[in-house]
Amino acid sequence: MTNKASLIACTCCALFSVDLFAASEHSVTANVAASSNYFWRGITQSDDGAAVSGGIDYSNESGFYIGTWASNVDFGETSSTSYELDLYLGFSGEIQKVRYDLGYIHYAYPDASGDIDFGEVYAALGWRNVDFKVSYMTHAQDGSSTEEDMLYIELNASFPVFKGSELGVHIGNSRGDTVMEWTGEDDSYMDYGISLSKDGYTFGLVKTDLDADDDVKVYVSYALDFDL
Repeated sequence: MTNKASLIACTCCALFSVDLFAASEHSVTANVAASSNYFWRGITQSDDGAAVSGGIDYSNESGFYIGTWASNVDFGETSSTSYELDLYLGFSGEIQKVRYDLGYIHYAYPDASGDIDFGEVYAALGWRNVDFKVSYMTHAQDGSSTEEDMLYIELNASFPVFKGSELGVHIGNSRGDTVMEWTGEDDSYMDYGISLSKDGYTFGLVKTDLDADDDVKVYVSYALDFDL
């Protein structure tokens, strides 16, 4: 694959972005979720179809964490890829009420017909209800990107609304030669998201400013977290 756009019809964007601010105590947790769509940085990874995902995370009191997460994907008729498997590790904590998180994530597609894995390092800061995160591509297999140049900057905020509900707001920017290679448009685009969540249920809207994918898309999901 020399153009990832042919595979992904082009984020967390809202739904399946992994919560990498790990707990400060020693723990093993798991998560499962079902959604009407799987978005990554504003772009569907399931061909606008339903997705089921799950993951396992380990963290200890030092702030170290490691985990894995998987979801079905659909990159169109020309791709044999059926699932994504993410592996990540990092270190997180809090200093004077400011959250921090440093880590690495590897995006793997084990049953792809070609070599399309890639990896990123990330750094995040959070204060109160606002989080700022930067992710940078460190490497990519030949079938994923020939440029290996992608930077993603995102800002997320959450606010309590109504009774027991939470309003989430997201804005992100993807830039670099890999972005142009994947989208076939420009080397930079914006993605936006807004969601309302309660008791594991989420209703959300996602949009990008890409010419080929600028419609507002709606999704609904249910997620469950539990200790092991």
